[in-house]
Amino acid sequence: MSEGTPAVARPPARTGGLGRLKEALKHGIHAALAPVVRVLGWIGLGPDALTVLGLVFSVFSGISFFEGGFRLGSSLLLFAGLCDILDGEVARSRGRESRFGAFLDSTLDRLAEAMVLVGISGFYVVSLLDRVHDPSKVLEDLSRGLEPRTYVLLALTAMMALVGSFMVSYTRARAEGLGLECRVGWFERPERLVLIMIAGLFGISAVMAWALVLLTILSFATAGQRVVHVWKNTRSR
Repeated sequence: MSEGTPAVARPPARTGGLGRLKEALKHGIHAALAPVVRVLGWIGLGPDALTVLGLVFSVFSGISFFEGGFRLGSSLLLFAGLCDILDGEVARSRGRESRFGAFLDSTLDRLAEAMVLVGISGFYVVSLLDRVHDPSKVLEDLSRGLEPRTYVLLALTAMMALVGSFMVSYTRARAEGLGLECRVGWFERPERLVLIMIAGLFGISAVMAWALVLLTILSFATAGQRVVHVWKNTRSR
């Protein structure tokens, strides 16, 4: 389910070329998962259980990233993302949409994303500590043009990416709390998850570093879009 969107109602589709493309992709994925939704309904697995299961996958994904298993972390994150899609689909197909379900989904989504980014940040912190105890690794990094402080910067970047992701969610939730439509923005939770998953598939490499930088920039840019959108709407009123 999308960020901050109540399960009890479907918001109107986004406008614009990018919005239409995202909506088309979303509908295609939902159509492909329709057989899975039917199976889940048959075995009686409810939407709230799927939401919690998605959090469990995210926690283990964060642990995998922390331990340096980036490819495993990406695979677990994929399952977490599937659970995030399926909980809403199961709720709609079985007529079990509720305000609490929407609240639980949005709350656990924030926690799940935090677990992953904290795990990535922790990996770089531990990597730096390893080099404190093993100077030979520092010399090896320096020979590749990698300074020890790079690990600090990457850990901080992961934390800034987390702040940016929270700002994206908060700006929309706050706007909707004021009764304003706020579905603008290029970079929401699905895009953030996909970026981390793709970067993790390359293992421990510079790809993850650049992905974190991109994740931070685009998250804050999206939050900024929403601030401008709310400012324009409140000023006109």
